Amino acid sequence: MKDQLESVVLQMYKAGLCCSEALREFQKVFILTVLKDQRGNQCSAAKILGIHRNTLRRAIRAMEIDIVPTRAVGKRRPARSELPISPGRRRVW
Repeated sequence: MKDQLESVVLQMYKAGLCCSEALREFQKVFILTVLKDQRGNQCSAAKILGIHRNTLRRAIRAMEIDIVPTRAVGKRRPARSELPISPGRRRVW
């Protein structure tokens, strides 16, 4: 892994990226990778990244990360209002 990272750093250096731009790109890809792995769940991703969910949200906004492709695709859990009322469950109005 270290050799691969050194190769990427060398490519960034040769492309003329300064350190702050390289760090920003690394953070962006790292955050996107974790978000994709967690199917867009920002709470889980923040926990894995070791940061607060709000900090993750700010980073996503600041880096202009498109999170739509990271979200889980497929059938979503229905809203509580759409669930049938079971005998043990009462509605409280």
